[in-house]
Amino acid sequence: MNPSHKPGWFTIEGAVVEGHRVASGTNGDKRFPEGTIRMQRPYFAAHGFRLDWVHPATLNLSLAPKQFRILRPAKTIRNLRWHPTEPAETFSFCDCRIHAPDGKIVVGYVYCPHPETKPEHHQPPDVLEILAPFIDGIHYGLRLTIELRSSQIALGESEAHG
Repeated sequence: MNPSHKPGWFTIEGAVVEGHRVASGTNGDKRFPEGTIRMQRPYFAAHGFRLDWVHPATLNLSLAPKQFRILRPAKTIRNLRWHPTEPAETFSFCDCRIHAPDGKIVVGYVYCPHPETKPEHHQPPDVLEILAPFIDGIHYGLRLTIELRSSQIALGESEAHG
């Protein structure tokens, strides 16, 4: 079923769900008028992690009842002060590949603001936030298949947090 599967990757399906709409800037929060992703990108780039190729929003994918746990991410940026009034946060990124509705494989990252440093807008432990180029045909409720690196991220039935 998955001709792109390579050793070290696993495949899982999830449902696209609505997030807090803070990453995209569409929730009306005046602190993040253009969205957090647009605001964070220059700070990530200053740490050698360019994300100018991703759509400035997250694709939220519920893996329920599975929950994820970060193992060894592709990149972690610690104690990043990206906003003038908000506290510093730690971010991890894990490689992923999204099977788009048109059949193409789209490369992206699981975007994981560490819950212990994130002041608000927490995600449920079954929801992956994904950064990727814009993908046509995505809508809430759509079932998507993604591939994740087994060395970077693990899934379980009842982990306490992501």
